[in-house]
Amino acid sequence: MDHPREHPRDVALLTNPAAGSGRGARHAALALPALRRAGIRVRSLTGRDAAEARDLAAAAVADGIDTLVVCGGDGLVHLALDALGDAPVPLGIIPAGTGNDVARYLDLPRRDPVAAAAVISSGRTRRIDLGEVAGRRFATVVAAGFDAKVNERANRMRRPRGQSRYTLATVAELGVLAPVPYVLELDGRTVRTSAVVVAVGNGPSFGGGLRITEGADLHDGLLDVVVIGPISRPDLVRTYTKLFRGTHVDHPAYQHFRAREVTVAAPGIVAYADGERIGPLPLTVRTLPGALTVWGPR
Repeated sequence: MDHPREHPRDVALLTNPAAGSGRGARHAALALPALRRAGIRVRSLTGRDAAEARDLAAAAVADGIDTLVVCGGDGLVHLALDALGDAPVPLGIIPAGTGNDVARYLDLPRRDPVAAAAVISSGRTRRIDLGEVAGRRFATVVAAGFDAKVNERANRMRRPRGQSRYTLATVAELGVLAPVPYVLELDGRTVRTSAVVVAVGNGPSFGGGLRITEGADLHDGLLDVVVIGPISRPDLVRTYTKLFRGTHVDHPAYQHFRAREVTVAAPGIVAYADGERIGPLPLTVRTLPGALTVWGPR
């Protein structure tokens, strides 16, 4: 539900300057004066690393800011959720990352930081669900299958840098593609299956609009669990091209479940949430209904 709200008076703007190959710094340089022109006091925060950024944001929240604003991608949103904890402080987003899936969920301007700043001064907030895994809150999707393997391989690679590293990691993982045995506990119901893709979604997409958990609703208090069973390498590639449209749901190997809590167990899988490394399975994911207040367009 949308709520009219007086625009914030004192915000902290947490920036990841490296987000989007430098887009974070450029967008912050435009958003900061736009917020100030709207009569908002802005504290500009930039950590030397993720740990310092989180600490700076948490300190600003404890100091009583009206809103925490992040200028970056989904990884910075993930960090901000940790910094916010249970504090009743809204989150504002100036999209500047590569994927920006949370900004997609909220229909925020993703290419215009001044327009995104105007959303924060527009006086409109809404509450959305979050997920929680291993004590960490997330907004998008927990990847616990092929995508997680690609992330894990890419993070072990030192070269090349940038997106091409993930492309090479994807090719390498396709070369060793094999189904993995999973045990899913869905609100007490046990499902045993073999799969190449398992994802638990709070929202419908990750990875820059890949709608893996198509149909996920940020307001229903449920997690959407998607399983894609054993398929060939060419079929997996073809199926991935359908993720941007959400038409993979018609594949015969596709399964979809909804639950308030799901435990995912499988050998040799390290899970990722919001693109950030969480840890090896088994892991329990639960929903946090209405846990976050966010600024969005009218």
